[in-house]
Amino acid sequence: LVAEIEKKITEAFEVFDRESNKTVDVREIGCIVRSLGCFPNEAEVQELLEKIEVEEPGGFVHLEKFLPVMTKVLLDRRFRPIPEDVILHAFEALDENKCGYITKEVLVKHLTEE
Repeated sequence: LVAEIEKKITEAFEVFDRESNKTVDVREIGCIVRSLGCFPNEAEVQELLEKIEVEEPGGFVHLEKFLPVMTKVLLDRRFRPIPEDVILHAFEALDENKCGYITKEVLVKHLTEE
């Protein structure tokens, strides 16, 4: 089980490892964690980063430092996804015309103006 989890984490990490040197920009960590099905808020991402030794001055995270911390997160089932009914309720709030979809323009408006 642990080997499977570590493989999944490594694969997700490598997507963001643009230079193929087992490091990623610290700003990518939230995206990597979320791509693994965990949905921490920004404060929780910062807590994770405190547990990982970040290389200075560039702000890079090494896979070898990220892997054990993220493995524990997945084994402990931290940062579970938001329940579907909550997401559906949020979508329905944006779907003012109750037509079952929202346009790109409406989504952009909500994300940038409201």
